[in-house]
Amino acid sequence: RAGPAASGGCIHHALRLETPTGPLFCKWNRGQPGAAFGAEARGLEALAQAARDAELRIPRVVSWRDAEGDEAGWLVLEYLPPSAESPDYDERLGRGLAALHAPLAATWGWSEPNRIGSLPQPNPEHGQWAVFWREARLLPQISMASEAGLLGGEAQRVVEEAAAATEALLDPVEHDGPAVVHGDLWAGNVHAGPDGTPVLVDPATYRGHREVDLAMADLFGGLSARARAAYEDARPLVPGYPRRRPLYQLYYLLVHLNLFGSGYLGACVRAAREGLAAR
Repeated sequence: RAGPAASGGCIHHALRLETPTGPLFCKWNRGQPGAAFGAEARGLEALAQAARDAELRIPRVVSWRDAEGDEAGWLVLEYLPPSAESPDYDERLGRGLAALHAPLAATWGWSEPNRIGSLPQPNPEHGQWAVFWREARLLPQISMASEAGLLGGEAQRVVEEAAAATEALLDPVEHDGPAVVHGDLWAGNVHAGPDGTPVLVDPATYRGHREVDLAMADLFGGLSARARAAYEDARPLVPGYPRRRPLYQLYYLLVHLNLFGSGYLGACVRAAREGLAAR
């Protein structure tokens, strides 16, 4: 049976389900056809498989259905509500992310498109990271913003110039290899679970370079200094991450521009200019 409404994001309805075996978390919506809950469920399962240790918890997928016509879609998960952090929460989060980000012998991209927030996120498989980031991340968001009248003139010129600089900025990490990334690792998508273990939720999963998760956390919170230190102790960064970070953050700022409007335009331009200055 349905329990009380649960806290969630700004896209879907959320509630707690009371079952004979314990509570579950459910989010649902109408009018969201296509790759939505099913793609997220498969992303959560991929994260759980990639993590495979006790440092991180990924909610277990119980059931899902994508919306079709007037029929609602849903995603039912193991219920892991936010709780008090364990004393070593930050270190476990850092080490857990480092384990999640183990390099794979695979191509960049994913087996299907998914979503970043409510926006489509294409994931074509590609052999070069810089090209993937430009073609599958920056350019679709730039085009969307331009068509919506949110981006134009000098601002668009600067952002497009930054997108054209992907090879110059990202080629140094090509050898670091693809990893399974969360894809939307801001503070609202990571919390301590009932036993204090770090929990990751609401992913936009694909095989990307691990720096994208760090860049999103640097932009909107999610990793403390202790967590970052534990991460880098376990998996040191390729030198030059601060030079690459603005280009990664540009994607997330463009997403926010398309989701929330022109209040993010200035931040997009600043990130683009920082990236260009780092070439």
